[in-house]
Amino acid sequence: QVQLVESGGGLVQPGGSLTLSCAASTNIANFLFMGWYRQPPGKQRELVATIMNSGKTNYADSVKERFVIYIDSAKSTLNLRMNSLKPEDTALYYCQGRPLSVALDYWGQGTQVTVSS
Repeated sequence: QVQLVESGGGLVQPGGSLTLSCAASTNIANFLFMGWYRQPPGKQRELVATIMNSGKTNYADSVKERFVIYIDSAKSTLNLRMNSLKPEDTALYYCQGRPLSVALDYWGQGTQVTVSS
């Protein structure tokens, strides 16, 4: 059973920055791909960004040029650097991962990001 645990959420002012981290219970190199999703209040969960084990990344149009998804191999964590945050970025952010060994998606419990002055 793979476990994913997010951290780094919090309250930040518009225009500010925040970095989310996701720690996996297994070596992060064992994932085919990983991603960040978010669920704004009263809305459905949506894709934020994904990264393949090849390093290829994909971003939602709403976060391109502001967010960066990357893997810290030394710490074995998936990260999301969020810059120029906007109130509409307020959401519960989830880490997702699909292992190489099984076609099954694992999810973290979520970390809250609130952008407000």
